[in-house]
Amino acid sequence: MFERIQQWLLRGGLGQRLVIGVPFAWLLTLTAIPMLIILQFSFSQMGEATIIKPWTLVDGVLSVKVDFNKYQFLFTDSLYVATYLSSVKYAAINTVLCLAIGYPFAYFLARSPEHIRPSLLMAVMLPFWTSFLIRIYSWKGLLATNGLFNNVLLSLGVISEPLQMLNTPFSLTLGMVYTYLPFMILPLVANLQKFDTRLLEAAADLGATPWKAFWLITVPLSKNGIVAGSMLVFIPSLGEYVIPELLGGPETLMIGRVLWDEFFGNNDWAMASAVAVVMIMLILVPMAVFNKFGEKS
Repeated sequence: MFERIQQWLLRGGLGQRLVIGVPFAWLLTLTAIPMLIILQFSFSQMGEATIIKPWTLVDGVLSVKVDFNKYQFLFTDSLYVATYLSSVKYAAINTVLCLAIGYPFAYFLARSPEHIRPSLLMAVMLPFWTSFLIRIYSWKGLLATNGLFNNVLLSLGVISEPLQMLNTPFSLTLGMVYTYLPFMILPLVANLQKFDTRLLEAAADLGATPWKAFWLITVPLSKNGIVAGSMLVFIPSLGEYVIPELLGGPETLMIGRVLWDEFFGNNDWAMASAVAVVMIMLILVPMAVFNKFGEKS
């Protein structure tokens, strides 16, 4: 029955239009239109309680008054510039650490016997069974001054007084790596499982050491998984709000927190929209690199 319906949809022009049109309408409604609204807000002015739109229609005459002051302020104010750079820095650090930790694990998982591979995959996906917010809150209890880590170190005599681990760059980085590590591992596993191990045997026959064969054969052939995993980690890390809010401190300010403050603290929707547009432009750069890389592949 389902196959007949599918053939009917794809048989004529109407079916093709439906198959293409429904997802297109969904993306247009839930992605493009909200983005256009945000873009309009970014060029608007903020009144006492409402947003003054950049265009007005009076007696059939369209009047446009675009305000670029917010974008100029974003690129000249040291606080916003430092916040954007801080977001890029922590997102890049998180991506590099996830790759350094995730690649060996993904390689081991892809080369492990088939009967234990599902268990290892389950261990990677198990954190998704618990609420993201609860998992981040649990790190507050572990890293607190009187938390588990400090109590264990004190009992072992490693330290003489509790360490300040919470609300520091360390706690922020630890929380981000813990959260986004599965997003790096899963694409790498999918890529490495397709790897032909006979290439390594051929390299060994030609005199290559295991380390040299790894760098010259395994890593280049797994670059698609590396790029995909890096994009899945870097892009959401750039706009992260919950982890910097719960685990970060004053020196770990990221753009997600600034965006929240502008929207709900200062009630300046126009400025917040400009911040969001610039953040999206930062995200589009790695996405463009990824698409270009995909086309070359």
